[in-house]
Amino acid sequence: MLGGCPGSLPMSQATTTPSRVRIARRPVHGVLLLDKPLGLSSNQALQKAKWLLRAEKAGHTGTLDPLATGVLPLCFGAATKFSQLHLDADKTYEAVARLGVTTTTGDAEGEVLSESPVQVTPEDIVRVCQAFTGPITQIPPMHSALKKDGKALYEYARAGETVERAPRHVSIHALALEEVAAPEGQRWLKIRAHCSKGTYIRTLGEDIGQALGCGAHLVALRRVVTGPFVEADCVRLEDLEQMPEAERARQLRPVECLLPTHTPVQLLPEDAGRFLSGVRRRGHWPDAEHVAVFGTQPKALLGTAHIKAGELIPERLLSPPEIHSILESLA
Repeated sequence: MLGGCPGSLPMSQATTTPSRVRIARRPVHGVLLLDKPLGLSSNQALQKAKWLLRAEKAGHTGTLDPLATGVLPLCFGAATKFSQLHLDADKTYEAVARLGVTTTTGDAEGEVLSESPVQVTPEDIVRVCQAFTGPITQIPPMHSALKKDGKALYEYARAGETVERAPRHVSIHALALEEVAAPEGQRWLKIRAHCSKGTYIRTLGEDIGQALGCGAHLVALRRVVTGPFVEADCVRLEDLEQMPEAERARQLRPVECLLPTHTPVQLLPEDAGRFLSGVRRRGHWPDAEHVAVFGTQPKALLGTAHIKAGELIPERLLSPPEIHSILESLA
């Protein structure tokens, strides 16, 4: 069980309770594609995976709500240096909205705000789908981690306060809406949205419901794609738990999987050493904004850089111990 504290025990019972086993942490480097389960926060899922891998250092590339499931890339060791790069990645979500009912949170956890009759036709759905495809504007929901004056919006919401939020401009690259089977007396709309970073799917569901004239809230939400990572490549926590330790380690992808659109550049050992010291290198390279730099003997990721006027300019660098640890794990 994650979290929670046992209550006080009588002295006689407490003295016979075995102490918690201390886990020996180790350097672990790479990316674990986790299929986040329902009910866990992203941090709870991260801590569970970190414990299972006995990893020293871990982080994630953006959160999923406890009520959302799906693709959650977890970064370990050296990969945490590049996790921020993935925040800008496009995402694809599949959601189910219940039409005719709005809630305080935009999802099934909130209290009902209003109920309206649903008189939605297939033509209405096509019209709304077209209206919400492309650049749109959203007002961030109060129940979100976005901060205002140093305080998360959900903190204001829990205190019963509503604060002004600036509109956000996002893009829905592709949108599909389809009415699906629902419990008797309800009407559900399946939403599949390929969108830019910063898109709030709960808000999208609410806005679609408003445009249909009946209101809506989400009853299910799943992220199926984030950047280059897809749900078919993810591992579930329960499966990870059943694996021997060596097999768990094999689920990790290399750090450079976070840099799929970076231009690769390889350096010979002398240049590689200087680059890792933060020294610019000169070469016959075309200008490039995002570069992944590798050594050649052996081939290993050294870090990221950009190239301007033939100069390779270091940005985020791995440390020699990190590189040695990564190569050791591959041996």
